[in-house]
This record gives sequence, structure tokens and C-alpha cells, in this order.
Amino acid sequence: MNTDSSTQDTTVDVAIIGAGPSGAVAAALLRKAGRSVLVLERQHFPRFSVGESLLPQSMAYLEEAGMLQAVVEVGFQYKNGAHFIYRDQSSSFDFRDKHSPGWGTTYQVERAVFDDLLIRCAADQGAEVRFGHTVQAMQTGTAPVLDVIDEAGVAYRVQARFVLDASGFGRVLPRLLNLEAPTRMPTRAAVFTHVRDGIPAGGTDRNKICVATHPEHRNVWFWMIPLAGGRSSVGCVAEASFLEGPEDERDAKLRALIQQEPTLNRLIGEAPFLMPVRHIGGYSANVERLHGPGYALLGNAGEFLDPVFSSGVTIALRSAHLAVQTLERRFNGETLDWQAEYDVPLRKGIDTFRAFVERWYTGELQDIIFYPHKTPQIARFISAVLAGYAWDESNPYVADPVRRLNALHEVCKGA
Repeated sequence: MNTDSSTQDTTVDVAIIGAGPSGAVAAALLRKAGRSVLVLERQHFPRFSVGESLLPQSMAYLEEAGMLQAVVEVGFQYKNGAHFIYRDQSSSFDFRDKHSPGWGTTYQVERAVFDDLLIRCAADQGAEVRFGHTVQAMQTGTAPVLDVIDEAGVAYRVQARFVLDASGFGRVLPRLLNLEAPTRMPTRAAVFTHVRDGIPAGGTDRNKICVATHPEHRNVWFWMIPLAGGRSSVGCVAEASFLEGPEDERDAKLRALIQQEPTLNRLIGEAPFLMPVRHIGGYSANVERLHGPGYALLGNAGEFLDPVFSSGVTIALRSAHLAVQTLERRFNGETLDWQAEYDVPLRKGIDTFRAFVERWYTGELQDIIFYPHKTPQIARFISAVLAGYAWDESNPYVADPVRRLNALHEVCKGA
């Protein structure tokens, strides 16, 4: 892998903070454009990350970044849709049957393997990657400067023409530059693990993520994401107070919750946990702007909504693609309004997902999803958004998601 542990002061076209999916794809796209790129990553890869279920929209960005063949050849679990369960109701969406053109299939991945693969692809294309290097400060402006320290405590500086923050939940620049803004999403948390599922052939559709609503609490839901090799990722999301408890009781807490949902209890109720149950809370975040003098924020470093529709990686890759397009125009001499060219277009899709997420927790979207008489065209509109095509404004549920979803819910409720 083409990495460098140098601690000398460095000058580069673009410095990228974070080696996750958005950082890796941005680095690869910039290298294809002939730009010098330095990726600074605090951790060492491979490392565990949650968010294993990709959306088909992501595939176009992986293909453009020259990573698709490597992803396909790993042997990740194939994915073609989503299956929803609530008590005795169920509803499936096949992402190949959708309104928007483009990929209808993708993969369910172990993120430690997936993220490591992507950054290796970026390094193979000439990006310099430094693991174990932490950004401590930034001077913004037309020639931004990063203060960096390595694991040995050696400090150095990186001067760049531009900085992309792809630090995910680390949210490096929002923290260093005081960019945080209130999120409109309630404080929720998740507990999760991997299991050896042992599901017999035909026991469930391994090509779809399973999203199950708790039979007694409609704002509590579970994911089951079949992975390759007979493993599954399983977790529960709820308001933080619902999942509170001592750390040493998390395994028992998640086990009891799984056993309260009949389908999951049948499939994995006693399946052995392959790692201690993990907890993540307060993950919803926002900023006032996704850019500033000499920098832009990618993916979760800017805004994260909720895991329910697996939108995180798709938003991350969309942001990387859009930021590189905008940055290349700037490098080529155009005068750009980053608010109009990057912030507003990216937030359009985020706001589409937000409308769906908010109505999931009120129960309105659940009423729509489980409505038994959806017309094929309505189902294709909804399927397209669930497949990640949240920027396709030929879909009325993207062009005007709040009004359209509210009207559709009234129809379903009235019926």
C-alpha cells in the first residue's frame, strides 16, 4: 500500500482529513484529475465501523473512482432491496424495480474490509496516505494550513490549496472551527453486534436488509443485515433513554430486545454474538454550512441523520463526488459560489432522506410502507429513494418530499 509516515512539512493540492469512504473516493477522483493528494487518518486500518448496508446509488461513485472491480471481487453479500416487518405485516422493495435509472443492486459489507479496500485503491492511484496522524488545528483561507501530529508526538504542517474534511463521526473541522449547529433529529442511540446467524437456506432473503419495528414501540426498530460467510449485523435503534444501562448488561439487553420481535427471534434469537455489543449515541449532527474559506465538509463530518435507511455512505460518496467536481472547476479558474454549487445541491438529497426519516419515527412512513394496496408507480417512487436516488427530482417524492409524503399518508390512512 502506498502510504507514507513522513513528518516533514508538506505542500499538496488537496489535504483530506479521514480515510473512510468519502475520503478514499475523493482522493481517487482527485488523482484521476491529476491533483496531488494527502490523506491524514488518525486511526489504523482495518478498523471496525458500523453502517454495513450500502445503497445502489453508491455504485456509480465507486465505479467512477475506479474501485468497483475491487469491491465486486471481494465477495461481499449481494443486496437488491429492503424487507420491512411490523408484527404480522411485511413489505419488500426490490431496488431493481424503481423509478430512477441507475444501479439497482449493491452489497452488504463488513466495513473494516470495505473501508480498507477503498483507501488501498486510492493509494494505488497515487494518493499519499498517512495513518496514525491527527489534525490538531487549521488556519483557514486561500492557502489553508493544517497542524498535524503523529503517534510519536512529532508535529508538522501541511499547506494545501484546499482541505476536505472526511473525518466522519470524528467531525474534525466542525470541532476545531466551532461549526456545529443544532440538529433537528432527536437524540437516539443504537446497540449492535455481529452474530453467527445459522439461518437455513430460504429462511430469509439474504439479498435484502431486514428492518423490523418493535411490536410494542413503533419508534424502536431493529436491523438485520446478512453478511457473507453466515454472519449478520444486528442492532436496535431507539431514543437514548430506552437503551440506557450498564455497559456490562448490553449483551443481555440486546438479546432480550431481539427476542421481543417474533421474526428476529425466530431467525437469530439464540445466535451467538461474535463480539461484545457496541453502543453509539448522539450521532445525529449538523452544521450551519458545509464549506468555508479553503475547506468543505464531506459526509458525516457535515451532517448525519439516522441509520434507518442506510443513507450514510451514499451521502458520503455523493458529497465526495460533488465536492471534487466543484473543486476542479475552481482549480481550472472558475469563480464559484460554494453555497450554490455544493451546499444547496447536497442538502437537497439530505432533506429528502430527512423527510423519510422523520415520518418513519412518527409512524406515517410505516403506514405507507405497510399499506397493502400501493400502486406499482408509487412503489417505484418510494423504492428509488430507498435505493439512494434522493437527488433525482424527476421523482415527485424527491422534488417535494414533505408535501407528497403527507398527501400519500392521508390516502393510506383514509383507506
